[in-house]
Amino acid sequence: MFIEAKTAEKLIYGPNIKDWPEMPELNKHMLLKVAAFITDEVTTTDELIPSGETASFRSNPMGLAEFTLSRRVPEYVGKAKNIMQMSADKRAGKKAQELQAVWQKIKNLGAYVVADIDLSSTIYATKPGDGSAREQAASCQRVLGAGANIAKEYATKRYRSNLINWGMIPFTIEEAPVFADDAYIFIPNIKTRLQEDEPNIEAYVLGDKIEKISLKIGALTAEEKAIITAGSLINYNRRAE
Repeated sequence: MFIEAKTAEKLIYGPNIKDWPEMPELNKHMLLKVAAFITDEVTTTDELIPSGETASFRSNPMGLAEFTLSRRVPEYVGKAKNIMQMSADKRAGKKAQELQAVWQKIKNLGAYVVADIDLSSTIYATKPGDGSAREQAASCQRVLGAGANIAKEYATKRYRSNLINWGMIPFTIEEAPVFADDAYIFIPNIKTRLQEDEPNIEAYVLGDKIEKISLKIGALTAEEKAIITAGSLINYNRRAE
């Protein structure tokens, strides 16, 4: 039997149904902190976000994200949350002590404005994304503040496209990484480079000494570029409404 919709009444959600958190647009420059460094030959989607015990959290993005890399890098969630909090503090004008030396190293590279630099987390994995196509392998990283992945290669096109749809840049690196866990990587002018189809993206590892590295993104469609710039497919679709 048809019942007329009561559109004026507030929709009541169950206790384990939560909205997606805000996902920021891509800023002019990107600062990444490595929250997981995985050198296994392949990293599966089941390692990125396990199935089974996580099923009841499919409608709770942050609840599900608590399981990210729990079987492979159990400290990842805590690290990612800490980076996300430093990013929030930066936007609020608070100065994290850990970042003071980082900002100084960036200033030594050029006249970059701190407000134009967004801090986010990343993972490095040799070949991530093997196995099932479930998008939670990417979305769980994103809701924890991830801005990119860095890999030698991606195990599947689907995982790479899931990263893009969740507003993360699928970087690849050809040479052996000169960075490790907890390293800071500065990628200047990323918003411009993304649009210019630059084959090599200049980046800097901000360690005891600053080391220049070359990252690649690979071919992106105009729509994929717009999705990453918007911060996610959700943001992109909202713009189009």
